[in-house]
Amino acid sequence: MKQSEKSVPAHLQQYVCEQHYDQYSPIDHAVWRYVMRQNHHFLKDVAHPAYVEGLLSSGINIEAIPRVEEMNACLARSGWGAATIDGLIPGVAFFDFQGHGILPIATDIRRVEHIEYTPAPDIIHEAAGHAPILFDAKYAEYVKLFGKIGAKAFATKEEHEAFEAVRHLTIVMEDRNSTEEEIAEAKRLVEEKQTAITDISEAEQISRLFWWTVEYGLIGDVNNPKIYGAGLLSSVGESKQCLTDSVKKIPFSIEACINTPYDVTTMQPQLFVCQSFDELIESIEKFADTLAVRTGGTAGLNKAVRSQNTATAVFNSGIQVTGIIHELLNDENGEAIYIKTAGPTALSINGKELVGHSKAVHADGFGTPVGLLQGDISLEECSDELLEALGIVVGKQVCLPFKSGVKVNGIVKHIVKHENKVALISFTDCNVSLQDIVLFESSWGTYDMTVGSSIISVFAGAADPQSYFQPVEMLENKTSSQRTLSQLEQLYLHVRALREQKEWNENSATLVASILDTLRVSHKTEWLLRLEILELFHMYNVETTETHKLQEELLELAKHEKVRNLIQNGLQLLPLAQEL
Repeated sequence: MKQSEKSVPAHLQQYVCEQHYDQYSPIDHAVWRYVMRQNHHFLKDVAHPAYVEGLLSSGINIEAIPRVEEMNACLARSGWGAATIDGLIPGVAFFDFQGHGILPIATDIRRVEHIEYTPAPDIIHEAAGHAPILFDAKYAEYVKLFGKIGAKAFATKEEHEAFEAVRHLTIVMEDRNSTEEEIAEAKRLVEEKQTAITDISEAEQISRLFWWTVEYGLIGDVNNPKIYGAGLLSSVGESKQCLTDSVKKIPFSIEACINTPYDVTTMQPQLFVCQSFDELIESIEKFADTLAVRTGGTAGLNKAVRSQNTATAVFNSGIQVTGIIHELLNDENGEAIYIKTAGPTALSINGKELVGHSKAVHADGFGTPVGLLQGDISLEECSDELLEALGIVVGKQVCLPFKSGVKVNGIVKHIVKHENKVALISFTDCNVSLQDIVLFESSWGTYDMTVGSSIISVFAGAADPQSYFQPVEMLENKTSSQRTLSQLEQLYLHVRALREQKEWNENSATLVASILDTLRVSHKTEWLLRLEILELFHMYNVETTETHKLQEELLELAKHEKVRNLIQNGLQLLPLAQEL
């Protein structure tokens, strides 16, 4: 997909895939149309006004699945864009898209069996749920702010594994070839991986807050709220159920949301009601003050270690170290005095990688002290005169004893400053030790020591993601292979053509009669196509015995509880609505 209106950053391109619009089947378009007609009918009175208005501005067509490039152009008016992604992506990446003002849209669409609700991200959820309300400036501000914060939140190793299990479950549940045993096993694996999670990490807190606001939020009066959450706006069944007394309404608070887990596989038993989008913005700002990205310190570094994923530590000199932080050496008070990374590491300032300090240069890991020099000297604050007094002069041998006990002894090769602060000192012929622990030997090459007496920020991801994460080819959507339409899909295609031709003639009547004959022989439980044909009859004022017979067939199918509400809701949109 061409991202002409809002370009996707290079490091996020790996999650982007083609929409392959021609791969949507006639049944897929019918599912989209059913959900959108239902939502337009029901949500106009119960959704936040911005959603209803946004539907008209977002480039969303009720009659057919939208082309995401068209949505991208329409969203540009709100300062946003859209990009197609292949299902569930890691939380850091998902939030990073939104932090850049890009709505990630899954290309798949739910099966008709899951028309009311699916845990898998699909185009109905993203395009019909998220996109319209982004035209509200305050809501869009909240989502973008949430994205910027969420992209830097830490998850644990166990949570990364749980994510992969959930991703697998959503794929299995939407795969037409999945067996009940495969679905059960996928659910078991999710439960196993989630049970292994013992702590509520930053990422889990962020995930819960996102779920209970952006996905499943209500707004206004707790006794008569409006819907703004995309999960509700894109779910025919849950959007109706959520406003009944069977779902508990709780006044919104950060604490309540982050302490309430959720289940993606079922409808929600309780929802949170905020007073306004301003309340959400104020709350997320306060919550962000508790995260490692703003608090830093040893506690933040420990979160990075537990994540076992790419993270960035920011020193108070402004220099940033990006890599997998795998070990900390601490003093007797438990405060970090030396940081070690494993594997490729890069150094940056202000989010821009330093020349000569890419992950290719520091490919085998990185180590650096943090803290004061003996005498409580903050090395980063030293002027040129004080540096010279300390013996830190290019070309000269120097021994730097840290208050922690770390000693750096080598020949000064280069000094990097940032805003009058010393940020980096490089040494040759250097040895670094902590008592009898060897931290660096001169035979290893140049020792690059980042400078800082404290860590002011630690966050998930890279300081300069464009440089650190090399661009890769876009994902190829699994639906890209060519296939022949099934008999049922061909029937849906014929009905769509009849609706779009805007006239009814003898050939139309003959074709519909043939379609109904096939349905009654080969597809006796097919309710959605019958509903579309009945809609045709009403659309063209066709009043025959077939009209009544078709309605009776739908009434008979509606005796099955699984499709009762679906059929009833569909009939209520016809001119002659029938109570069941």
